[in-house]
Order: sequence, then structure tokens, then C-alpha cells
Amino acid sequence: MIDKTVNSLEAAVAGIEDGACIMIGGFGTAGMPDLLIDALIERGTRELTIINNNAGNGDTGLAALLAAGRVRRIVCSFPRQADSHHFDGLYRAEQIELELVPQGNLAARIHAGGAGLGAIFTPTGFGTRLAAGKETRHIDGRDYVLEYPLRADFALIRARHADRWGNLVYNKAARNFGPIMAMAATCTVAQVERVVALGALDPEAIVTPGIFVQRVVDTSRVTALVEGAA
Repeated sequence: MIDKTVNSLEAAVAGIEDGACIMIGGFGTAGMPDLLIDALIERGTRELTIINNNAGNGDTGLAALLAAGRVRRIVCSFPRQADSHHFDGLYRAEQIELELVPQGNLAARIHAGGAGLGAIFTPTGFGTRLAAGKETRHIDGRDYVLEYPLRADFALIRARHADRWGNLVYNKAARNFGPIMAMAATCTVAQVERVVALGALDPEAIVTPGIFVQRVVDTSRVTALVEGAA
């Protein structure tokens, strides 16, 4: 019987060791797997490479992971916003490495990693400092830059509902990077609001098939267990 559900947040992030490369879903706080990030902080893993759309907001989620000093390198599109003070401080102190990637290129490179492509040519970034040292090519009257796929050891993503096979549906725009990150990681861990019975999900509504998901944690069940133990 296939059952990808795990009974705790600790089990969900098991095996994430020092130096791991992790994709973390979310567009700002929308779709951010905050409970999985908290569990990762509790695990104590260090020297991480994080691939995410931005570099944390305020003091929770990814920002808390940065504040704990667990991230060595971050690959993202929007490292700075009004409340990115933890990233700002680390970067100015030269305690974190940054690879800045235009958002479209970030999505395209993650998709390429999940699709098994060797590399892609994109016009975004041509003629800018982001293309320095990279191969370029003139194709059909337009200039392109060679970019390589992004892959990760783990992807931590958030969905709305799942079944025990790992099929996922999302809550509107909270979907964002989740589906392509699930394809591009060796182990995808999904934080969901509720695990439903097999057959309860409309097949036409399933965005991420279970083949791309290795672990599912039902946060409603985990919360109930914690409250019961207290």
C-alpha cells in the first residue's frame, strides 16, 4: 500500500543534512511552508543552499532560517524588500552568498531541472552584468544567454490538500513555484492543510501528481497531536 504521509514535522525533514540544497516554495509568504521551515530550524542543519523566490520576510519562515545562521548561499530573484532585514544584515556582513536570478529565468531553470534538460537559452539578462562570463548565442535575430538547470536535494512546498499517494492541489496563487520545485528535487516534502481519502481529489484539479512527492505532512493532524500532548 502506498502511503507517503508522515506523522510529524520532524519525520518530514528527516535526512536533511548539513550542506544540503533545498528549494523552498512561496511567493513572499504566499505558499511558504512555514511549519516545515520551523522543523528544519529545530533540526539544526547548517551550511544550506536555498533556492527561493525571495530572501525572507520579517522574522518568520525563511527569514527565521536566515536569522538562525543556517544558510550559506541563496539563489533568488528578490533578495531585498522593506522587511528583509535579516538577509540585508547577513549580506552586508559577507556571511551569505547570493546568486541573483531574474524571476522568469529562475522558473525556467527550475523547470529545466525537473524536465531533465541539459541547459536553456534565454534572452533575459543578455547584455547585463548577469550574463558576465556566460555563453551567448544569436538565434533567429535575437541574442540569448546560456543558463543551467537548477536542481535540489529537497523541496519543501505547501499545498492545500493531498491524498496518501502524494497527489496535490493548491490554494490559488499559493501554488506559485511548488509544482516545478516538486519536479526538480530528489525528495519533495509537502506541507498540506489536510490529507483526504483516495478519490476525493478531482483528477482534473490535481496539479502535482504523486510521482513527484515523497513525503506529505498533514498540519491539521500534527497540530491536533501537539495540542493533545500539551
